[in-house]
Amino acid sequence: MDSLDKIFKAYDVRGLAPEELTPEVAEAIGYAFGQFAASERIVVGRDMRPSGIALSESFISGANRAGVGVDEIGLCSTDMLYFASGRLNEPGVTFTASHNPAAYNGIKMCLAGAKPVGEATGLGEIKENARRYLNGEFKEVADSGVNASINNKVDLLEEFSNHIRSFVDVSKLAPLRIVADTANGMGGYVVPSVFGSLPFDLTILYGELDGNFPNHPADPIQPENIADLKNAVVSLNADVGLAFDGDADRVFLVDNNAAPLSGSLTTALVAKAMLERSPGSTVLYNLICSKAVPEVIIESGGVPVMTRVGHSFIKDVMAETGAVFGGEHSGHYYFRDNYRADSGMIAALIILEQISISQTPLSELRKPFERYCDSGEVNTRVSDAHAVIAFIKNAYDKRARATEIDGLTLDFGDWWFNVRPSNTEPLLRLNLEARTQEEVASKLAEVLAVISKADSVRS
Repeated sequence: MDSLDKIFKAYDVRGLAPEELTPEVAEAIGYAFGQFAASERIVVGRDMRPSGIALSESFISGANRAGVGVDEIGLCSTDMLYFASGRLNEPGVTFTASHNPAAYNGIKMCLAGAKPVGEATGLGEIKENARRYLNGEFKEVADSGVNASINNKVDLLEEFSNHIRSFVDVSKLAPLRIVADTANGMGGYVVPSVFGSLPFDLTILYGELDGNFPNHPADPIQPENIADLKNAVVSLNADVGLAFDGDADRVFLVDNNAAPLSGSLTTALVAKAMLERSPGSTVLYNLICSKAVPEVIIESGGVPVMTRVGHSFIKDVMAETGAVFGGEHSGHYYFRDNYRADSGMIAALIILEQISISQTPLSELRKPFERYCDSGEVNTRVSDAHAVIAFIKNAYDKRARATEIDGLTLDFGDWWFNVRPSNTEPLLRLNLEARTQEEVASKLAEVLAVISKADSVRS
């Protein structure tokens, strides 16, 4: 597998080593994306990783060689890039490796209006034209297209911050004490701007932009990476803790007792709030969210729709259904009025508004939504994930309601699990939920035994 195959196969992972995503490759992708975008202009940003400077400059050079002008927004969170794409109605690209280690980088792309670009909507074409560019097939045309004067530098931070704040009634916000751990990532750039005019007592941990992540990795889904945030919430007697990932599009919350909220719990809280302002609307949730999420949507008068895991699938279904909101267990939260793009910042503000209006601490506000226990994601290396899934389905026969939207989900009523193959590794991903932690442990052991037996049969 060459570097382009790796880059485009790992598009949703964004964990690319320096030898895989080089300035030369970035230039080729810039040319190919400029060709594909069918737009006179595209918007380009980057996160705080040192390699992003050379990569974005090379990408811009490639786009110029395709005759496309660039609006450079410079440093940005990924949700700020989506806002820029929607606000300017231009295709967009940002260089970021999200939560991955310092040496890595990657590319997130969207079409004009922050529409997703996926394998069926252009990635394959972009990859092949980038390969042809690297092989010198476009050299004569590319050399004639160089014109850096068509580029502009655009500052959208204030507009972006105003847009984020528009999702709440600022007059109803209480003077809550908040700790935000931005992990030396892009949250250190956008959080002060968004929160600066709000009536919060805000403390920022590791707000300095440093793509080497000197304090801890910018991956808040790992419990060890929110330890400092939890300690600060306790020591400062804070109302809420916010943990952002490296490109600040995801957020995980910690309540006033320093207890983390899962992505499912946050999805349920935000869904209820969104349905209060948009009664009867459709709300999306991905298939590994807790069963509590569709229950809360129905109880709040909404229409729940299950989707596959992944932003491009959710954005497509959101466009088809007109859904007002969509949530993923992984901490991505999508809003119709945010160009159907995700923003952890918006989700966090909505929950802060709910705490303010209800005058109820988050430790109490969360309780009605905590109905089940889960295993977390358990990964097993297998020889053939699809064959193992077929074996599992046959093993359980017709004892459960089966759904095959993404892998296999088997619902037994009082417990359920999903198994799905990894897109990038020979792994089977298992998520399981039951009424109690004891049931989770028991059923998890049962399903893992079936997976082991299935794989041994294949081997």
